[in-house]
Amino acid sequence: MTKRNVLIGGRLFFAVLTLIAVGTQLAVHISLGFDVWNFFSYFTNWSNIFASLVLLVSAYRVLVGKRPSELDDATRGTATIAMAVVGIVFGALLAGQDLGSMVPWVNFVVHYLMPVVMVADWLFQPPRSTLTLGHLWYWLLYPVAYLVYSLVRGSFVNWYAYWFIDPARAGGWGGVVLFAAAISVGFVVVSLAMLGLGNKLERQVDY
Repeated sequence: MTKRNVLIGGRLFFAVLTLIAVGTQLAVHISLGFDVWNFFSYFTNWSNIFASLVLLVSAYRVLVGKRPSELDDATRGTATIAMAVVGIVFGALLAGQDLGSMVPWVNFVVHYLMPVVMVADWLFQPPRSTLTLGHLWYWLLYPVAYLVYSLVRGSFVNWYAYWFIDPARAGGWGGVVLFAAAISVGFVVVSLAMLGLGNKLERQVDY
């Protein structure tokens, strides 16, 4: 089996697995009468769906031999960094929390497996374009947009996806700002690492 086939097959497999995992959890969520909008307000769900779509598109590009543009590489970087942070934040702040109705194997896929898969994909097939520090601003748009959305929506419906962005549970708005700042630093650190490795490592499949 060639590296090209491994890359295509791996991307397709993990993309479909992730969509099945998210779909399974959504079905459980709906069956219990929970708010669907709340389900799609979790950064984990956003990021896993985003990552699976990126994997599908990336697999297709390899299949047809279409080289990725700078925007394609930057977008894949966004998904990779987001998933890496999902794994880090879950391990640091949420691993010991009661996950309620979350299906165990789904939890494993979205919080543990996919962060590793996306980083491994980035290292195995780094971007074709040379990345610069300017790409960090592009990568930060996604988490910043999510935070703004969550805080604005939460202030209206009094529901927050995570305790550390809920003023009532994070020690007030000061606590929210502190946690948001810490996670932002994490995003920057991960982004710098992915940028450096992406520019340094050699692509395993040339097309």
